Amino acid sequence: MAFSKFTFFMALAMALSVGQTMSAADLNQTRESYSAEVTKKYSYHYLKYLPKGYDGKKKFPLLLFLHGAGERGSDLEKVTKHGPPKLIKQGKQFPFIVISPQCPKDSWWDANALDAMVDQIIKTHAVDESRVYCTGLSMGGFGTWSLGGINPDRFAAFAPICGGGRWSDAYQMREKPVWVFHGDADKVVPLEESERMVKALKQRGGKPKFTIYKGVNHDSWTETYNNPKLYEWFLSHKKE
Repeated sequence: MAFSKFTFFMALAMALSVGQTMSAADLNQTRESYSAEVTKKYSYHYLKYLPKGYDGKKKFPLLLFLHGAGERGSDLEKVTKHGPPKLIKQGKQFPFIVISPQCPKDSWWDANALDAMVDQIIKTHAVDESRVYCTGLSMGGFGTWSLGGINPDRFAAFAPICGGGRWSDAYQMREKPVWVFHGDADKVVPLEESERMVKALKQRGGKPKFTIYKGVNHDSWTETYNNPKLYEWFLSHKKE
């Protein structure tokens, strides 16, 4: 019995000692807060196409095109290598205002900067805000997913080509029309990147269209942008 009491009191003393030690440690760990406004300057040069009949009064849909990594730099001519800018250079007419920014060398598309740029375009042009669309290839495909993730409500529809993104982007875009394109032989950006995003959209109630090009490597954009049905699909969607 004596041994049992001794053991009990020793355990109690140790517990009190630990409690005192923890209390002392807590006194050395205070709660503080920090607040600061951090700003970063972004600058994008861009190509602008105004549709036939644009007079600054009648409002037109807006199509934002994001190029891939190979077209980065300070030479806007590079942006005409693929997609709508290439077709416009060849003489094709679009029923959209087409804005094609150029990402600076060694940089990646920044969704917040792009969103701010679209703000400025809308303020200074006759844009039908119920029909704003975004599409991009490769790095621009990733940029399309990212932009949709931060401000899906701005856009009426998205068409990311051979890109990928975060599941959280898919969650934000779940209620938006999305048409995804990818080649199943892509060795630069694996098909799994698009498959993962499509799966995420469906799990969150989305109903994306998904076109897989059989035997096509990374260039899944030429056939996509040459297809008039893509632009018809865009125009069939309008924000409520």
